[in-house]
Amino acid sequence: MSLVSARLALGWLIGGEWRAHPARLALTAVAIAIGVALGFAVHLVNGSALTSFEGALRTVNGSADVQVNATTPLGFDEALYARVSTASGVADASPVVVLRATAGKARFTLLGLDVIRAAQVTPSLVGIAPAGIDRRTDDAFDEQALFLSSAAMRAIGTKPGDRLTVAANGRATPLRIAGALPGVAEGQAIGVVDIATAQWRFGRLDRLDRIDVKQADGASTAALATILPRDATIGTSASDASRSDALSRAYRVNLDMLALVALLTGGFLVFSAQSLSVARRLRAFALIRTLGLPRNGIVATVALEGLAIGVIGASLGLLLGYALAYAALTRFGGDLGAGYFADGSVRLTFAPAVAVGFFSLGLLAAVAGSVLPARIAARAAPAAALRNAGDVIDPRTPVPWIPAAVLIAVGGVAALIPAIGGLPLFGFASMALILAGGIAGMPWLARTLLSPLARRPDRNVATGLAIRHLHGAPGQAATALCGIVASTALMIAMAVMVTSFRGAVDEWLGQILSDDLYLRVEGGTGYDPAAQAVLRATPGVARIAFSRQVPLTLRADRPPVTLIARPVADGEDPTLVLLDKAERLPAGTTPIWLSEPAARLYGWKVGAPVTLPLAGRYAVAGIWRDYARQQGAIVIRDTDYAKATGDLTRTEAAITLRPAANAREVQRALAARSPRALASLISIAQPATLRRYALELFDRSFAVTYLLEAVAILVGLAGVAATMSAQTIARTREFGMLRHIGVSKRQIIAMLASEGALLGLVGEIAGIALGGIMAQVLVHVINPQSFNWTMATRVPWGIVVSVAGALVIAAAGTATLAGRRAIAADAVRMVREDW
Repeated sequence: MSLVSARLALGWLIGGEWRAHPARLALTAVAIAIGVALGFAVHLVNGSALTSFEGALRTVNGSADVQVNATTPLGFDEALYARVSTASGVADASPVVVLRATAGKARFTLLGLDVIRAAQVTPSLVGIAPAGIDRRTDDAFDEQALFLSSAAMRAIGTKPGDRLTVAANGRATPLRIAGALPGVAEGQAIGVVDIATAQWRFGRLDRLDRIDVKQADGASTAALATILPRDATIGTSASDASRSDALSRAYRVNLDMLALVALLTGGFLVFSAQSLSVARRLRAFALIRTLGLPRNGIVATVALEGLAIGVIGASLGLLLGYALAYAALTRFGGDLGAGYFADGSVRLTFAPAVAVGFFSLGLLAAVAGSVLPARIAARAAPAAALRNAGDVIDPRTPVPWIPAAVLIAVGGVAALIPAIGGLPLFGFASMALILAGGIAGMPWLARTLLSPLARRPDRNVATGLAIRHLHGAPGQAATALCGIVASTALMIAMAVMVTSFRGAVDEWLGQILSDDLYLRVEGGTGYDPAAQAVLRATPGVARIAFSRQVPLTLRADRPPVTLIARPVADGEDPTLVLLDKAERLPAGTTPIWLSEPAARLYGWKVGAPVTLPLAGRYAVAGIWRDYARQQGAIVIRDTDYAKATGDLTRTEAAITLRPAANAREVQRALAARSPRALASLISIAQPATLRRYALELFDRSFAVTYLLEAVAILVGLAGVAATMSAQTIARTREFGMLRHIGVSKRQIIAMLASEGALLGLVGEIAGIALGGIMAQVLVHVINPQSFNWTMATRVPWGIVVSVAGALVIAAAGTATLAGRRAIAADAVRMVREDW
């Protein structure tokens, strides 16, 4: 066969198919586009948020080589500064006070700096540009001078020269805006005052939060490490990057993986459509083979079709993904509603390498979905294919099941492998293998489920024909089912995971929210002992339990855990849901209770002694369930906390009311009795309000997951429609033959409706079963390895039943509509051999 003839033949095959079925081409391209768009959008949003967060961190931290950071917001003794500045390898050092401040309703980070030292170590923080802090004037050392970034000025609604009252650490003081900070990145709300002002005006005398260090050339941090007390740790740019990455890494990776679900489903839809297209053109391929085209030519032809589908779909997906990313940033913020990057603004940043990666994934999904059926068709003998365009599998041949079982078994073994670097990589591999095994086993499952029906005599002609067709052509049935099963399984798995998680959170909230009112002070400041006594005497209050939460840094390269100082009952504490507890503790140790994530992250066991950056010796008295703090939490008795830190302020309170007390009146009384400096920072809520807010936050953080579920359902239903339509149209000659032997049009339509319903039923059985298995991997492997908490499986039966019914109705309805079109011609034309 000449090259020109081959090109003409291939052009005829490809062009003729696309002209005859443009809607099917568009649907497969859209399926690829949706997968690429969702994955690209999620990755763009996450990457932009992380870049912005790291930029904000660099802005606040400046450009120091090394930082000595306090392990808690309580800071460390400023006497450490003298030791650090004279330590070996230190060229210069700058002391820093870091406060969370408010002015009106606006919040910003307030830095107290020694301007002379900061200009040598972290010049970006003092803005040595002409418009910044002018060290030649006294403004930089004026006790009332405040320098703000442009973002902070916009948030507060002020300008240089204005005066305003700034509140931080429970203190409020009037300050004058002396100038701007041009060195601060756009969008970062930062304020700078003289360090003496920060310490004196805001109650931080003799305390520092950070020391910025400029190292000598070639110096290491070894000398610094030997002089640091427990309440200080060394931070570097590498540890800062690791900490910010770890803050949301599991969430980002899980969203990326779930976004690829849509792309995988699109790949199966391409496979289904191309398999039917190849089957329909099997005689045409066989004719060209007899004219001299090699087997590889058939594969190359279909692969070229898939490549074209991939290019169209992936290009469209990148454009749609960028638009979705912009909309997601506007609607949900940089953390997609999860709360990881709640502060600061996020700018959408285009990532060329990521775009190329997702474009390539789209091409791979489309080409792979095309090549597989082409290879099967290329192996068919030309003479046999010219006589028969039916199922590649001989109806009398047993359908193999071992490859499918092996894939599922390997997937089960992969689920048992621990996480790598805190990421459940083998968990996701397990899901992929289980899904591949389920798809590979569809011919066997279709034959097995339909065999009892095929052996039973059926008086109904339409039903009998439908059963025997599907039983005799399990390959065609499996092709039609692969898209259905993939989308159903993935959707059911995600639905079970989200339902299990939400149900566990709801149940946990019901256990811990057992008081009548809950009070919280934002900003890290709180009530001193005198203010606590005033609140205890509030009319209508029977009991009030004060507590305090502070971030506690255990390792510089990990986000801090939350240290919770609160009263803990000696017996069973109903608000501390224990999963395990120690029988006894080592002598001379103070008991602490770890949350499940903290225990998993740091590998601590009950009864074991642990070292905390606090004065004293500690041991794990128990491990408790916590779904609120992914990075871990540690509960310590409030009396032990006060003894270790000397801190008597409290930021939260659980309030039990007297039987006849009115909750709203008590709320107003508590707010009125609170110090004036805390008035704008106090929130008081009832348990139902907190529970509703927590579940709304949960739903917001899983909004993208819900979107992926919806896409999986829509793609699956679209796959059902496309597959049934293509299969029905491809069997026109079969319908003509049935018409010749006396089968009526109504019986053919009934047969097709029965086939569609049976396919939908088999698909939903396989998809739900496969999804249930994959859900166990999500709930009991991926979730604990990603977020470090465990839960029981909860099945959303309403969703399962709804999806099952929708699949059966969609399959039967589509087959019926396509059947009406297929039998519209007369019987003679339907059996005509038309090339």
